[in-house]
Amino acid sequence: MKAFVYAVMMADGCSWHVSLDMRADRDYWTDQAGGHFKLRVLEPALSFGQACEIKRKLKASSSSSDMLESLRTAAREIGLSSEAVADWKLWEWTGTAEGLSDEARHFVNTTIDAMYLSLKGRYLLMEEFMGLMQYEGSQAVAESSAYFLQLAWIQGRIQLEAGVELDRSEGRRWSLLPQALKGKCKRCGSQGMFGGQAGIEASPVRWTHCAHCGGPCAYCEACLTMGRSRYCTPIVRVNGSSDMNSGAPADEDMEIYLQAWGLSDVQAEASGSALQFLKANKSLSREKAQSPSAPRFLIWAVTGAGKTEMIFPMVQYTLTKGGRVAIATPRRDVVLELKPRLEKAFPHTKVVTLYGGSEQRWEQGELTLATTHQLMRFRQAFDLVIVDEIDAYPYHNNPMLLYAAEQVCAPAGAYILLSATPPEELQRAVKRNRLPHARVAARYHRHPLPEPSLLACPPLRQMLVQNGLNGKLKGHLASSLERGAQVFVFVPKIAMVEPFVALLRQSFPTVNVQGTSSKDADRSQKVTDFRATSIRMLVTTTILERGVTIPKSDVFIIDADSPVFDSAALVQMAGRAGRSAQDPRGRVYFAAKEKTRSQAHARRQIAEMNVIARKKGYID
Repeated sequence: MKAFVYAVMMADGCSWHVSLDMRADRDYWTDQAGGHFKLRVLEPALSFGQACEIKRKLKASSSSSDMLESLRTAAREIGLSSEAVADWKLWEWTGTAEGLSDEARHFVNTTIDAMYLSLKGRYLLMEEFMGLMQYEGSQAVAESSAYFLQLAWIQGRIQLEAGVELDRSEGRRWSLLPQALKGKCKRCGSQGMFGGQAGIEASPVRWTHCAHCGGPCAYCEACLTMGRSRYCTPIVRVNGSSDMNSGAPADEDMEIYLQAWGLSDVQAEASGSALQFLKANKSLSREKAQSPSAPRFLIWAVTGAGKTEMIFPMVQYTLTKGGRVAIATPRRDVVLELKPRLEKAFPHTKVVTLYGGSEQRWEQGELTLATTHQLMRFRQAFDLVIVDEIDAYPYHNNPMLLYAAEQVCAPAGAYILLSATPPEELQRAVKRNRLPHARVAARYHRHPLPEPSLLACPPLRQMLVQNGLNGKLKGHLASSLERGAQVFVFVPKIAMVEPFVALLRQSFPTVNVQGTSSKDADRSQKVTDFRATSIRMLVTTTILERGVTIPKSDVFIIDADSPVFDSAALVQMAGRAGRSAQDPRGRVYFAAKEKTRSQAHARRQIAEMNVIARKKGYID
């Protein structure tokens, strides 16, 4: 996108600016200074990224010759050649007292007010901004987007910044090295080195030829599925501002937020602790607003503890105070599952669901339910951000999604983190008392978690080659079927699913055995049939380690010593058993040739939760 660099000259001095549309700057400065100003505008127009970089390097000067030389020097510093800047010139426009008519000014200001409200808390690429304006029915902005964006920017109502920011200081310590650039995507936070550095192809920030830049232009490969963030194109930003009441009374009874949800004792204890955390955070909100990051509270709850119900009091508290809530989860299917539950729980609240292809993409509501990728389109928008399954793919160990989540909380807001298997970093913070938290060590039905049994078993590949099921494994599978359980069978690789299904069908010819994975288009239907017991045994991968509740089920993890199954995955898969009050003592087997550290850690974590639950009296 093209932009102009210009200086405004007034009686009290000179300042440099970047403009998408000089008509907007002319109208603005006329309103500000009448006819008592001059504009000196660089010709030709540059790419938006180049214009912003040059503007940052410039200092005030009074004469045209000094200005032009300063512009050329700054341009050479950002990589433009002397030949490219040799024909540059400044043209001058002297202000007049004749600005917009009262009618035109009213229309423009009203349009910008509406645009600002639509953008509040959003962080959008240009094409996304245009989509939002079309959704809002703003014909004026759609037809003259550069004018209205520029006028709102120079008024300080919105912010514009290049999608990719370049740092040209890298690689300059030794003159023998070619200049290297460090690029950072402003949307997802991905960074990369390129230009004179090895490993250029692996960098998430890459070059492409660009007509606007007149040569190479940096863009971000990491978040490309969300649209192209690039150096030459602005991102439109309006930080959200909190509408929450500034703090709760010191004597406010937080029990009123717990009573309506029918929580068990263990659930209510955890929710109560989180509510006290939010209350304390709001009472210190003015101090917290200056903190570089919002405070966090972890709810470390066993699988099947009812984490969704536990967040309802915190959502109610924030909404009651006039705040906005975001619930972020890694997967689209969880968003779709939670939507009706939230709408039922909060019938008078506008619930917006965001995921790839969502029809509510441009709607605003008090309660937003989104996949973590969708958070990239927001900045400081929410007073409470609840991040579910922080240890799950694709959120876990994904710097891009972590960065996105860190940007969306309002300055005085807070995070609630939910997990049955928190990452090691958070577990260490809990042990060192550096992270406020609540442990939910028992399920609602007050029975202990099923503790996995170790089952010595040859590798699955060996059983497939020999075309025979291990005797011990076959006996335990038969026992589970005889007691009427639905049988989860987890394997480490997608390629193993169908061969193992065939082997199990051979061993249990009267049983309906099916397989599914992330590549199975019929996965949802098979899970439905499994829940309805028309399928008795389901062979799958870690794709079903979360979010699936089958009332009466046993779990077999084949090749439990596989590196694919870390301790968190083993705990999650084991958590499919014993979730219902009708069958709380489901069986879990780690079937493997070797005993691994991951197996030991998973068994220890499950056993520790049972010990904690017994000590607190949450197990009958």
